[in-house]
Amino acid sequence: MLKTTSRKEDDLTRGRPGEALPAQTLRFRQRRKRETQWKKPSVGRKGEGLAALAFMGVSLAGVSVFFLIPFVETVRRSFYDARGKNFIGLDGYSSVLGNSAFRLAAANTAKFVAVCIPLLLVISLVVALLIRSVRPRGRAFKTTYLLPMAVPVASIVLLWQVLFHKNGLANTILTALGTQPVDFMGTSAAFWVLIFTYLWKNNGYDMILWLAGLDGINENLYEAARVDGANSWQCFRYITLPSLLPTVGLVSILSLLNGFKVFREAYLVAGSYPHDSIYLLQHLFNNWFRELDITRLCAAATLLCIVLLGIILVLQRLFRETE
Repeated sequence: MLKTTSRKEDDLTRGRPGEALPAQTLRFRQRRKRETQWKKPSVGRKGEGLAALAFMGVSLAGVSVFFLIPFVETVRRSFYDARGKNFIGLDGYSSVLGNSAFRLAAANTAKFVAVCIPLLLVISLVVALLIRSVRPRGRAFKTTYLLPMAVPVASIVLLWQVLFHKNGLANTILTALGTQPVDFMGTSAAFWVLIFTYLWKNNGYDMILWLAGLDGINENLYEAARVDGANSWQCFRYITLPSLLPTVGLVSILSLLNGFKVFREAYLVAGSYPHDSIYLLQHLFNNWFRELDITRLCAAATLLCIVLLGIILVLQRLFRETE
């Protein structure tokens, strides 16, 4: 409880307007302030650390159970036989690297990533710039580009079958134009169909990331550049592009990771053994899992993780140095 003060003490604490308070009054005021203010419970660093661990405990437990522990077990099993008892060293890795199906799947996956990621980055950036240039009317277009993300995979597969089947809509149009029909899913054209699907589905997601990066650029820079006579291309080259470098790294990494999710569409349309042009690492992993070839499966997964980690670290260092 707060203590009551006498009239004399009250006069000392207030002082007269326009007059400097004497030293006695200042000391009295400081003492009264220490006495009347409520003392907050002090929490030491140890207590703060325990509280933080308590809040993070659930998340750490989930990440450990569903990600860290399985990954460590996968790496361990890559050095053992299928039963996980007999140590075989690097035999599993040599078997994977010498497998022709693995080389085909790895080459197709690398080709898919090398073609899709640059195309997606460029197309989504152009769309983001166009939508930003027509604000606020661009909101309707933004929603339109985000719709593919909400379409279920089963619906996308049905769309594929309607468009690219031997007797589908695309071949009907080609036949009406006097051109020979194309077996899109039974030839190398399946690779470009897969690329089209990936771009169509992920363009809206990357567009939102670009828009977030564009919103972080100071408009005063553009106004100053226009006053100095800069045109639109010069503003983009010397202001927009350098300012978007941190966003480029983020969008590149997320697009790379999303590229491995296209397996669902390819698998549901063409099955476990599609045309060679779209036989990806995910097909190979799925087939080895069905055959319970655990050693090669774990070794290939570990190799893929190392390659992805290396690419991500290189991209991060590259864009950090560019900044």
